[in-house]
Amino acid sequence: MLLCLRIENFALVDQLELDFGAGLNVLTGETGAGKSIILDAIDAALGGKVSSRLIRTGTSRAMVEATFTSNSAFAAWLSEQEIDSIDDNCVVISREITATSGNIRSRSRVNGVLVNRQLMTGLRDRLVEITAQGQTVQVGQSAQVRDWLDLYGGEKLMQQRQVVTTAFTAYQIAHQQTEKRRTSERERLQQFDLLTYQVQELGTANLCEPDELEQLEQEQQRLNHVVELQQMSYKVYQALYQNDNEALTVGDLLADSEAALNHMVEYDSQLQSLLDLVRDAQTAVVEVARQINAYGEGLEADPQRLEEVEERIRELKQICRKYGPTLTEAIAYYQHIQSELAELNDSEQSIETLEQQEKVCLEKLTQVSGQLTELRRTAAAALELRLLNELKPLAMEKVKFKVEIVLTPPTAFGADKITFMFSPNPGEPLQPLTEIASGGEMSRFLLALKSCFSLADSAGTMVFDEIDVGVSGRVAQAIAEKLHQLSQHQQVLCVTHQPLVAAMADRHFRVDKQTINNNGNDQVRTVVRVTSLDNITTRRDELAQLAGGKSANEAIAFAESLLLQAANHRRRGGGEGDKGTRGQGGQGGAGGAGGDGGKS
Repeated sequence: MLLCLRIENFALVDQLELDFGAGLNVLTGETGAGKSIILDAIDAALGGKVSSRLIRTGTSRAMVEATFTSNSAFAAWLSEQEIDSIDDNCVVISREITATSGNIRSRSRVNGVLVNRQLMTGLRDRLVEITAQGQTVQVGQSAQVRDWLDLYGGEKLMQQRQVVTTAFTAYQIAHQQTEKRRTSERERLQQFDLLTYQVQELGTANLCEPDELEQLEQEQQRLNHVVELQQMSYKVYQALYQNDNEALTVGDLLADSEAALNHMVEYDSQLQSLLDLVRDAQTAVVEVARQINAYGEGLEADPQRLEEVEERIRELKQICRKYGPTLTEAIAYYQHIQSELAELNDSEQSIETLEQQEKVCLEKLTQVSGQLTELRRTAAAALELRLLNELKPLAMEKVKFKVEIVLTPPTAFGADKITFMFSPNPGEPLQPLTEIASGGEMSRFLLALKSCFSLADSAGTMVFDEIDVGVSGRVAQAIAEKLHQLSQHQQVLCVTHQPLVAAMADRHFRVDKQTINNNGNDQVRTVVRVTSLDNITTRRDELAQLAGGKSANEAIAFAESLLLQAANHRRRGGGEGDKGTRGQGGQGGAGGAGGDGGKS
């Protein structure tokens, strides 16, 4: 429940403090008086969107602070968010909005602790629910309608919805694993085919020696120069051992040198070592000459072998380009992919197991979604009956209403698309509510809907922003009684232009605009002021103003009759719809709003 709202430099408000109470709190005033500013301040305090227009002209900082009652469950939630309680009875939420160099910044605090927007969203859902004609958009959203129906269905339905969410998560995981395995299988088969081809290609190449290419290139050079090698080897042979021109050879010269040294040794034995060297050289020359001669005679042209060598060289170079760059690296790669291919072959696994698991999860999801659908059908039937009963006092006795449930593919929230179907006139077919309901009909429908949820709704404060626009007379009285009925279970804040609604209030506030001199100079400023109507006279005058536009005798008499009628309604217990017990009942009877009122 909202206990206190404090506002500074917010829109047209310079300073304002309002104390609210349990039961029905109403705000009245002329159109444009600033009633919506109060609701905007509550919205801003709870994390709503803000802009520079919300900062009072001439200032750079605005502040709103809302104090709500707390309970053990709410205190436990705050503890989970690591926010300490100020005391066991209340929680203080504030928001500071500043404008600097064209930028807007804001900071939200809960019990003095800075919090983020996500936490404020969770906080807002636990404290306040705002209902206005603008909710027509929400009524047209299947997800919102589904959430409303599930809320009405109660704990058993919400538990089943959680079962569906869990089953959907399991199905998603199984589906993702199957798809991943299918993708992996495609990649594995592609890799397997590639490596199989490469192994076959490298195996066919019969790679053995890392230096095979160098050896072949040498052989290629020899085969390409056979004639030249024959000629040169014969020339060497002649130079070393036998010359056709009877010229002296190396062997002849060494023989002459040996003879000379042999004669010299007879006179000087120290030359024996030199003689030995010459003899060794002569032996080596003879051996070289013999081998070079044999080499030359063994050479012969072999075009076929040359072709084979060149073909093999081309093959090996192609292998090196693809798997090298060297033959050694190509051989190493061949050995590696043989092992990798063996692993791929060993890891081949059927995806049938995963597909079967996915099928089981889908069947489970379908089953639990079907159970959720049945619970929703049961809740829908109960909601249809309850809502029609809630609409009857609102001059909508002949309307038809149905919760249409259409099956869809399963999601985390079930397998249902839910639409509110509505027919305001007998003989007319049911159509989507948002397409056929007028503004007044939508207002009454939303009020009746909130009445259905009043006991199940976790929010302690319900705000109705001109929910009674477009209605009058008997319908306005029915709305007033319905709002009072709701206020027996939750605090209700209502902005209204209807004297019938205002007369039913436990607390009544009048909002108006005033002009003041700024700091005593000639500059005139407009401010919003809120007055708590604490006695029967001020309330009567305000109701007369709402009813007749002026405090004429007839309007005064009408206002007094409204207050008397409201008092009688309270004494009767609020009618048949008001069997509930007020959690923190407000004061106030025929004349008083009760409470301390607002300070401005």
